[in-house]
Amino acid sequence: MASLSPFAGKTLDPSQLTDIPALIAAYYDRKPDVSIPTQRVSFGTSGHRGSSFHTSFNEGHILAICEAICRHRKAEGIDGPLFVGMDTHALSGPAQRSAIEVFAAHGLDVRVDQNEGFTPTPVISHAILTYNKGRTTGLADGVVITPSHNPPSDGGFKYNPPNGGPADTAITKAIQDMANGFLAEGLKDVKRLPYEEARKATCIKGYDYVTPYVADLDSVIDMKAIRDAGVKIGIDPLGGAAVHYWKPIIERYGLNATIVNETVDPQFAFMTADWDGQIRMDCSSPYAMKSLIGMADQFDVAFANDTDADRHGIVAKPDGLLNPNHYLAVAIAYLFRNRPDWSPELGVGKTLVSSGLIDRVAKDLGRKLVEVPVGLKWFVPGLIDGSLGFGGEESAGATFLRRDGTVWTTDKDGLILGLLAAEITAKTGKNPSEQYRELSARLGTPFYARIDAPANAEQKAKLSKLSPEQFPLETLAGDKIISKLTRAPGNDAPIGGLKVVTENGWFAARPSGTEDVYKIYAESFKSKEHLHAIQTEAQEAISKVFEA
Repeated sequence: MASLSPFAGKTLDPSQLTDIPALIAAYYDRKPDVSIPTQRVSFGTSGHRGSSFHTSFNEGHILAICEAICRHRKAEGIDGPLFVGMDTHALSGPAQRSAIEVFAAHGLDVRVDQNEGFTPTPVISHAILTYNKGRTTGLADGVVITPSHNPPSDGGFKYNPPNGGPADTAITKAIQDMANGFLAEGLKDVKRLPYEEARKATCIKGYDYVTPYVADLDSVIDMKAIRDAGVKIGIDPLGGAAVHYWKPIIERYGLNATIVNETVDPQFAFMTADWDGQIRMDCSSPYAMKSLIGMADQFDVAFANDTDADRHGIVAKPDGLLNPNHYLAVAIAYLFRNRPDWSPELGVGKTLVSSGLIDRVAKDLGRKLVEVPVGLKWFVPGLIDGSLGFGGEESAGATFLRRDGTVWTTDKDGLILGLLAAEITAKTGKNPSEQYRELSARLGTPFYARIDAPANAEQKAKLSKLSPEQFPLETLAGDKIISKLTRAPGNDAPIGGLKVVTENGWFAARPSGTEDVYKIYAESFKSKEHLHAIQTEAQEAISKVFEA
């Protein structure tokens, strides 16, 4: 494990903050060279991300990606509105300007925030699904300009097709490859208009994203119960895209809530640094969340969102910041017992590196467990067809159905997960932290951790293509191995690694897409010592696989 920075949990000196003018200048001045791998368009699980300082997120990238999106839409016959939103990162504004230049040149029906403000990821998903409901033609899709919780120097750009969720690998690969082709040709085939002309084009329209989303919230959360119980709520948008959504929510539903920080600052100077000394708006990190954790005594429950508001961090006494896995288990246990209009056939969706406590909760509820590879995109079909009530992943991201059992969003929604914490508190009289203690006392206490171990490109390739037969162990940390998985049991999709399961614990090993490491996720239902034994034996066994 990397060592903890002395700056972790502290606000940084101004000299350590991102130089925003230089960052934006680099966005326009630096030209990517596609012969350098790190300067190519690369869509990971959450779109293309990078920094203009590293020539990995620059004007050329966005122009090329947008041209590719326009051509993808034409090829697929997608001709409805394109909903476009951006977060508060410094590079998001310039990237939106570049996008509008291309989209206007193609005459797309583009909807941007009417006040030139910020739009959370789930709001774009909600807008797409709401518009497309009952339609078979003229379907909408969307773009969200965000690098999620990444540092202030980063930018990000992702595409959501008409299903409202993250684009699948086939779509992102096609867009990525096309965009890199445009870059290689010097953008000569990219259509664009000067920004001032583009912004005045009749096809670029201002849109009220706030009102429809806010007005619809009581279809997914029991807002009346929260109001009537007078739950005292603390909310920290962490300077992100949800910042101008919480006041309308509080006012519309009469909530007893306080927004503890409404600052929007592209340097995010108000943030406390993450474990490595970098500013990162990670609402699952106790270091980044230090300010809100310090306010826990002032509220019945408090929560924060990351910069595009697709993640949630829940703070409640006595535990402070809940482990994301613990809250997912609590949310599932509560929802499936408190949504009477949900079908008894609805399943529980989890990613294969999420806690085994969720498996135990699903079994306790008598619900089908659907375990898929990492990435919320795998839950989209089940959320749309109503076979999944909930889909969540260990990195503090989830969404769930409306109270009537129909789809709400097909992308992660950190706002409703925060409001659900307030609903749980209102309806049960116990906050999510207290609920977790009761749940784990009954079903078992998990000890969960993720560590990184070194691996070169050849070793990572071997791990990603590993078959169960190549893994030699029959026992793990004293327990018999029940299963060795290289495909997800929920949908038979390859997991790009290995998961090994025993009665009392498990580990999963997956290669990193960006660093010379592989990730080991592990969990024990016995003790921290048993968890350490699982981690050690897993690492030793995989080292032998590398040597073979």
